[in-house]
Amino acid sequence: MKWHHVQDNWFAFFDAILDKWPDADEAELEEVDGDQRAFVAYIAELTGQDITETKEEIRDWLAGELPSDVVMDPRHDDHSISLSRKFVPEGEDESDDDARFGDD
Repeated sequence: MKWHHVQDNWFAFFDAILDKWPDADEAELEEVDGDQRAFVAYIAELTGQDITETKEEIRDWLAGELPSDVVMDPRHDDHSISLSRKFVPEGEDESDDDARFGDD
């Protein structure tokens, strides 16, 4: 993942951040508000590492998968619907009502 994923979905990343850095404080994370430099500084202070080590640790963390909270964010629904286009039979629109399939 890239930093813009984190920044654009900052609050959805709190659980993933707290999993990686359990001593992090949610109130402090709210103040960081997705700012990468502030996050690096905060994690460096939290862990007692120098900035270079912290940047490397965050880079390794970013190499992981997007947390499910971010993937399942309702704001991503339109994008997911458009991606489903390849599974919809010809002549049917991906946004059609699926009541006949049990979808309310």
